[in-house]
Order: sequence, then C-alpha cells, then structure tokens
Amino acid sequence: MKTLNIIYWSGTGNTEMMAEGIKKGAEAKDIKVNLVRAEEAELNHVIEADLVAFGCPSMGAEVLEESAMEPFIDSLNGNNINKPTVLFGSYDWGDGEWMRNWEERMSEYGSNIICEPLILQNTPDDTGLSECEALGAKIASC
Repeated sequence: MKTLNIIYWSGTGNTEMMAEGIKKGAEAKDIKVNLVRAEEAELNHVIEADLVAFGCPSMGAEVLEESAMEPFIDSLNGNNINKPTVLFGSYDWGDGEWMRNWEERMSEYGSNIICEPLILQNTPDDTGLSECEALGAKIASC
C-alpha cells in the first residue's frame, strides 16, 4: 500500500482543513495517509513516503511560515526528493506569489511536482474542500 505524508503548517486552521480534505480524498483511493505538522516533521517523513503533500498558508509579504515550515523546507535542499509531490495552502491577500516561488523552489530541490498547487482564499468552503479531496485522489493515483 502506498503512503502519502501530508506535511503542513496551519495558524488559523484553514490549511489544516485543506490537509484533512486531501487526506479524505486519498484515503478513498486506498492510500495510507499520515498528517504531520511542520513542527514535528523530519526528513524521514519525506524520504520514507511514496507521495508527499506540503501545505502552508501565505504569511507576511507572501512567504512561508518562518518558524517551522520555512526551516523544514530549507532542510530538504540537497536531498533530491524525486517523488510525486503537491503543494497547497490558503491566503488572505496577494496573488499567490508565495506559492509560485515555493513551487519553483521545490522543483529546484528535486521534487516531482505533479500538478498545479492548490490555493484557497481564507477558510475553505464546500467547493474548496471538494477541490482538496480531488487533489488527494489525484496524488493517490500516481
């Protein structure tokens, strides 16, 4: 059975809701899913998974959260993580620049980004949660 590790940081709960939606969609495809908060994430959570999803909201001037998620993502540099990967997160302002920068960075780190990142504004509504479930099903099919 394939394993998907969803590694995320959430301050208000919006990105956590997205992570749970992705989990639901992947589990419906018979995938083992682990939710891992960025504060508890280790390199092995990426290396040992068959599939990986990273989630973080936009912070400040459209950057990743700086105390847990940014250091974890930075620790991936040089490890050539070549496995199916998706990115997701929520935002309140801006145009998604943080996600475009993050996607480029993860590609440079060797991640195999399988689809466009999913970004939702503020708290996910029913449509947004359906998009999260669809993303989970998509990554489970890899």
